[in-house]
Amino acid sequence: MALVDWLWIVHPVLAVVLIYPLTGIVIRLSVQTRSRRLKTAKPPPTVGRDHSDLGRWLAAGVVVLVIIALIVAIATHAPLDQFQGGWRRAFTLLLVLIGTLLSLGALWIAKAPGLRLAFVVITWAGVLGLGAQPEVWRVSDDPFSSGFWQSHYWSGVAVVGLMLFSLGARPEILRNLRLRRLHVTANVLAALLFVVQGITGTRDLLEIPLSWQKSTIYACNFEARSCPPPAPLPPASEP
Repeated sequence: MALVDWLWIVHPVLAVVLIYPLTGIVIRLSVQTRSRRLKTAKPPPTVGRDHSDLGRWLAAGVVVLVIIALIVAIATHAPLDQFQGGWRRAFTLLLVLIGTLLSLGALWIAKAPGLRLAFVVITWAGVLGLGAQPEVWRVSDDPFSSGFWQSHYWSGVAVVGLMLFSLGARPEILRNLRLRRLHVTANVLAALLFVVQGITGTRDLLEIPLSWQKSTIYACNFEARSCPPPAPLPPASEP
């Protein structure tokens, strides 16, 4: 594997090693928190705080993980000297990336509700802006097509939106019953989308060839599911 191939698996490796185990822990703590609130069980009194704190890290981790995937997809699509749009577009995308990360950091520490809402919108807009680049594979951008609902990208940015909502509305969720119920609904949806992400991500890994294989694989006709015949082997030399 070349360096570019290792870069391509950074995203799934981090998802498997960090995000999915953390997701399981947060879900478990959420069930314990709810059972303690309803007094149907007696888990430790710290479960609510642990759920909130780890959920915060999970939300930020998901956003960073998606940003890493988008950076790799854009930066490795072609050699740097062939980058579409040249250094001007590269500099613009770099500013978007920096602004998105700074907005996520500001969301982490912001206290005022208006500021948190603004940083949620800015961060999600930055992710969508990076994801809208032609180097990012999205299967389909038409929500009326089946490809849209099978897209790893679109389910990923939907999860990012749900995570940003949980991160931005965290103080209100702790105090407001209606928002708490909305938070539960949003995170049930997020859990389903995590399952979809696991399925579509595995599928996409099977479809992405190694860098040295691309010239041959992309010569195939994907609609007809056929490939050109391989070149004949050179004749064996006489001993």
